[in-house]
Amino acid sequence: MHEVIKPAVKQLGAGSYVMTAAYEDQRAGTMVLSVFQCATEPILICVAARKGHPIEPLIRDSHSFAICKIDSTQKLMLRKFATDPVEGEDPFDSFLVERMKTGSPILAKADLVLDCEVVRHFDLEADHELFVGEVVAARIGARA
Repeated sequence: MHEVIKPAVKQLGAGSYVMTAAYEDQRAGTMVLSVFQCATEPILICVAARKGHPIEPLIRDSHSFAICKIDSTQKLMLRKFATDPVEGEDPFDSFLVERMKTGSPILAKADLVLDCEVVRHFDLEADHELFVGEVVAARIGARA
């Protein structure tokens, strides 16, 4: 799997990213502030996510998350995941969703996907928290 993971992680940079997670029958996704590689062996990424979003307990309980890079032309996706979800609503209902190794929801139209297992969580004295994940699967290119 490293033949896909290494080139995928090298594509991180500027752009819009949605962090996704699922646990039991609940799914959530949110736009994140930043995503960057923080280690090479194993391949780890660090994600800065806004505190207080319903995704946090899903990540805590599942010990996993996915990162989906969204193209700027995907206006509905960008709008959907930029706001807090309506209680009881599944934010993925309008989108084609896949799963990789961890079971986190993967947006099929995402240009880049990193599927991660949580190795660390940092609760900062700030409006964001940090999640460090080991990349266990990746995909480059959107699905039709």
